[in-house]
Amino acid sequence: MTAAGVRSARPGPAGGSGPAGGSGPAGGPGPAGASRPAGAGLVLAVLSAATFSTSGTFASSLIRAGWSPAAAVIIRIALAALMLTAPAVAQLRGRWRRLRRAAPRVAAYGLIAVAGCQLFYFNALARVPVGVALLLEYLGTVLVVGWLWLRHGERPRRLTVIGTVSAVAGLIMVLGLAGSARINLIGVMWGLLAAVGLAVYFVLSASADEPLPPIVMAWGGMCVGAAALGVLGAAGALRVHLNAADVGFLGHRVSWIVPVLGLSLVAAVVAYVAGIGAARRLGAKLASFIGMAEVLFAILFAWLLLGQLPTPVQFLGGAFILAGIVLVRASDLRTGAPPTTAEADDDAERAPAGAHRRAGVPGSTGTEPVS
Repeated sequence: MTAAGVRSARPGPAGGSGPAGGSGPAGGPGPAGASRPAGAGLVLAVLSAATFSTSGTFASSLIRAGWSPAAAVIIRIALAALMLTAPAVAQLRGRWRRLRRAAPRVAAYGLIAVAGCQLFYFNALARVPVGVALLLEYLGTVLVVGWLWLRHGERPRRLTVIGTVSAVAGLIMVLGLAGSARINLIGVMWGLLAAVGLAVYFVLSASADEPLPPIVMAWGGMCVGAAALGVLGAAGALRVHLNAADVGFLGHRVSWIVPVLGLSLVAAVVAYVAGIGAARRLGAKLASFIGMAEVLFAILFAWLLLGQLPTPVQFLGGAFILAGIVLVRASDLRTGAPPTTAEADDDAERAPAGAHRRAGVPGSTGTEPVS
């Protein structure tokens, strides 16, 4: 299953293929090699969620030292783009036409999924509690399911619906939202816009329409996002303030460079590149649900690094989230979802050279796709 809804004519061994290309209609396993994309995708998805969860720790140390949230976001994206420049240019050597053809998708990714999502989330945080803002943002997983249904006719199965309810209920428990909370309608609006940004992130990351390498996609999006936020800051639309004073980080006084490097390298470069790779192997729906584990990792790191022990309700909520992920994965396997981007690439590599030329797919000859 891919968010772009690109269907492959290649049937699975029993008439269908799951997200890893490994199941027929009855959910039986496919070829031994078909599970590799899903296995790698799960690893990348968990890595992405874990690294994204560190952004709050790094950013909060800067904000407590007087940095504005917009300044932290701009530095995070701009420095990450700089770090990715060399490997991205190396991967694009002789293939710059691919980037030009993908320019609209890269621009949307940078403006909405990178810059917009973070900007919307911080605006929500200014008006509603952190837990409410996170819950609203992660409704983006529901939007992904709805998009796949409306745009590509992938109607959610019963297991997907149950998994969605389970994951959202678990998120409510983990974030401690069982009690009453004051609701600011403007804050809710910003939170829902952040959900749209999150959904766009997963949908575009999983796109199989002439996909760019994950490093290139992340680099291009961050260049666009940093430029857009920089223009808004220069125009006075965003309050941008930073300083070079030492900051408090995990109980120690350290240079501001330490959290900035962590925010850019760990919580941006690794997180975004791994997230794109995961979405291409698992599809937007499953990748978005695994993304909810970001909240669980944030609580785990707070427990290990700060001694903040999770409550029994939070442990139960974590179990609900994991159960939701398992149900969504089981739904994909039972329904025989279309091959993911990684599988399509594997098929292109295994096809004869003549077939590559006829289909306009880059094969072993290294030729560019037909425009």
